[in-house]
Amino acid sequence: MGQADKYESAKAGITSIYHENKGRYGYRRITMELHRRSVHLNHKTVQCLMGELGLVCRVRMKKYCSYKGEVGKIAPNLLKRDFHAEKPNQKWVTDVTEFSLFGEKLYLSPILDLCSSDLVSYTISDRPVLGMVTSMLDKAFEKIPNGTNLILHSDQGWQYQHKQYQAMLRKKGIRQSMSRKGNRLDNAVVENFFGLLKSELFYLQDFQSMEHFKRELIEYLDYYNNRRIIRQS
Repeated sequence: MGQADKYESAKAGITSIYHENKGRYGYRRITMELHRRSVHLNHKTVQCLMGELGLVCRVRMKKYCSYKGEVGKIAPNLLKRDFHAEKPNQKWVTDVTEFSLFGEKLYLSPILDLCSSDLVSYTISDRPVLGMVTSMLDKAFEKIPNGTNLILHSDQGWQYQHKQYQAMLRKKGIRQSMSRKGNRLDNAVVENFFGLLKSELFYLQDFQSMEHFKRELIEYLDYYNNRRIIRQS
């Protein structure tokens, strides 16, 4: 018997985990799941076996740009790339991303909590309108009391400069923080979330229609918050 047979059972397990998670797991999370199932292989072996099986986790990303002309200084950068939070509802980050399919566009506006990287709230819209962002805030505000003094960080997109958005934050007792213009690293956590979402859903599956994609997006966001293994560094 050749050496390939030595890993026959492991390959079956890897393939099963990969497809159970719709191809969203790379070799590190598959290794973690194998260990949970009492299959003890190191991550380099799992990476090699995935290569032999043709199982690939792909990563791509497209940023929705919400700048409109030159932007003045609306709010300070309170976050200053300090993405650590000791407790929930201390630091939130938000942004908007765009999906383009079937000649149509869909926009996702989420808030992430930096303590857990969990979604606090989100809205989905076929247009990047102010109501998409204010509805997202309304949903998030239902989960916290007034006057928490938490930081909500965004880029300098026009939605976050709008007086209604700013007034909602002030009324709730939230401190507004903004990235420096054009500096994506200032909001790296939400940027990474968008990259993950697109690699694990948008670029990984085929969709029959925009409505089909929207259903899969909602299912993925539930999966992300409630069932997905978070890779440990």
